[in-house]
Order: sequence, then C-alpha cells, then structure tokens
Amino acid sequence: MKTEYDLWKIFPRMPKKVTIGDITIRDGFQHSEKFVSTEAKIFYGQELILAGCRELEVTNLGSPATTPQFRDADEVMKAMRSEEFKKRASKKGINIDKDVTLTCVTIRETAVDRAIEMKKNGYGPDRILMMVSTDPEHHFANSGTTLSQYWREAEKCIAKARAAGLKMCGTVSTIWGSPISGATKMEDAVEFTKRWFSIGAHDIEHADHDGSANAADVYRYFSMVLDAMPNPEAHLCHLHETKRVASSSILAALQAGICRFESTLGGLGGQPANFLDDTPIKGTGDYYYDDPRFVGLICSEDLLVQIDELGIEHGYDVDRILWLGKKMEKTLGGRLRSEAIHNGRTIKAGHMKFARPGLKKLVEKEGEKPGQRVPAEWPENVLLPEKYGPADPLWKK
Repeated sequence: MKTEYDLWKIFPRMPKKVTIGDITIRDGFQHSEKFVSTEAKIFYGQELILAGCRELEVTNLGSPATTPQFRDADEVMKAMRSEEFKKRASKKGINIDKDVTLTCVTIRETAVDRAIEMKKNGYGPDRILMMVSTDPEHHFANSGTTLSQYWREAEKCIAKARAAGLKMCGTVSTIWGSPISGATKMEDAVEFTKRWFSIGAHDIEHADHDGSANAADVYRYFSMVLDAMPNPEAHLCHLHETKRVASSSILAALQAGICRFESTLGGLGGQPANFLDDTPIKGTGDYYYDDPRFVGLICSEDLLVQIDELGIEHGYDVDRILWLGKKMEKTLGGRLRSEAIHNGRTIKAGHMKFARPGLKKLVEKEGEKPGQRVPAEWPENVLLPEKYGPADPLWKK
C-alpha cells in the first residue's frame, strides 16, 4: 500500500487557516519582576494589532495588591480604544471595534464588575476571562476559593457579562498535570469544558500553565474535546514552554483540529510575579520552579514561523513580529526565548552571498554540465543493491 504524504489527508481535521491571539502585554508581563512602563504596554499592544493580531489580551483587572504590574489597566485600555489609534489602524484597513477582540482577565466578580463599568464608560473590553483548574489545590492558589464556590461565582458573572454585552472565556487549567498535585485526568477537563458552556461561556481556553503537556496527550485531549464539542472555533490552545517540546504539541493540536492558539513575544509569561522592582509582593505565592525564567508561553515569533512554514494561513506580517521580538529583548533588558528573531526564517531563495566563487570554474574544468549532480556514466534511475543497511553482511560485527 502506498504511503499517503498529504498531512491534511492523514489528519482531515487539521485547519488550513488559524487565529493566533497574543497575550504578551498581559500574561507575558505578569511574570516580570520589573514594572513594564505604561508606554511600553501601549506600544506593544498597538504594534501587535498592526502586525496582524486580531485577538489581544490587554490587561488584568484583578487587585493591584496581588498584581501591581497592571495598576495602569485603565490607561492601557483607553489607549487601545483611543480615536488616535483607531485612525492609525484604519489606515492599515483595520477597524478596531469590528476586527479586533480585546480581552481583560477578570478572575473574580469584582474584576468582572470593573470590566462592565469600563464598557459603560466607552473603553471596556469585548471579552473577559475567568479560570478554573481541575486540580483543586492549583485552583485555590489562583482564586482563593473551592471549585464549587467558584463555579457559582462564574455562573453569576457570566449572566452579568452577557447582560452588559461582554463575551466570557472560560479557562480550564491543569489539563495535563498540576505543579502542585501532579497527575490529573484529561476526562475531568473535558467535563469542565462542558460545564463552562452549560453556564453560558462564549469560548474555552484549554491551558497548560506549567508545561506538563506532551504531543501524544495533546492530540488525545483535543480529539476528545472535538468529538464531544465539534466546533473548533469554540476552543483555544494555550501552551507553556518549560521543556522545549511545546512546538510538537502545537503540531499535535493542529492535527487534532484546533485552529485557535495563544502565544507571547519572547516566550514571556508564567506565574504572577512575587517581586516587583525592589519590593516583594503577594503574587500567587512562591514560584513552582527552581528557575522561574523558563516558564512562559510558546514564543509568538517561533510559533508564527512554524505555522507559516507549514503553509497555514495566519494573517500576520511575520517579519514585523520578528522585529517586535527584537525590540522586546531591549525592553526587558536581556535575551529572551525566541530563536526565530536571531536565526530568521527559512528563505527558499537561499543566501547566495555565501556561495563559493570557485564552483563554476571547477565544473567547467571537469567538463561537467551546469547543475550536474552525479557522474554522467551513472544510470539515471538508482538501482538498490539486494542487501543494504542492516541486511548488509558487514553491518554486524
């Protein structure tokens, strides 16, 4: 039987077009132990939209005591909704109010109320986000509630949000494991996804917040999800990179049929910082890792190069994203996790500036034809020997 080489025939659910949301200025910056200026947050948020981002997570509306990185949430949101930026975007053919979804994280009801008030005042988000973990310990660390308490609160908040015209994204975390309690059941996450939809959530972020996922389990999980809830637009893949295997999990999610992803410039992000500038802060307590530098999301730059070279449509100006990645290293004062911004994209035209000038002369000297690849006297069709590789008697000692 002939092998099928077409990836889309092997994996018929695999999309040919994806949406990649960027959450740099929220999740990316929440893990920073230095305050990122309001001007920088606005710059990157706006530039990401101009580079093609259509789903942007802008800020966290939680308590500044826990996450003081976002004490400028109102200013940043106002800048995203400003007439000045709308005009600038319009010149690029982008209608901010119609083409771009702006999201704020609202873990608790007070933050949801704040989002609703911001919307009433003309600069609020289009979408807000609440989060549960299938591991009760991880959930308590993030929200301070039991799961039952939180589900009741989420149901109430979704009703409020819908009445105000806000979409609610329900996040399910610890799908593939928890940094606190260890192994978890993927079936629990499928059930939690159904529960989010049952109480009115608009879409679901399926999150690997600690890098526990592997490609086989990612494929298995998202296949389970899409078997049970077949609309791929309703599901969003959120993978953290702790072991340099997230790109394989991205491919597995694509093969399962997922078409929406999230990422950050430089692979930033992770657990909320428990230190800001020179001051210890609450955050969500002690870090789960001995080295908290390597816990962020998959890199926007590398992910885009991966998606682009798979031939999947994504809507971004890849070169502009690589440029932004280089700027981000200067903003945060050090080497981040993207390889693509340093090594570039695969250029099909090659890099002929590195070609050695002596080859043409050597070809002429040998009397070979331009482009000749094997000796002229060799047969056109390759003839394999009867025994080769491990079958060759000399293979074994």
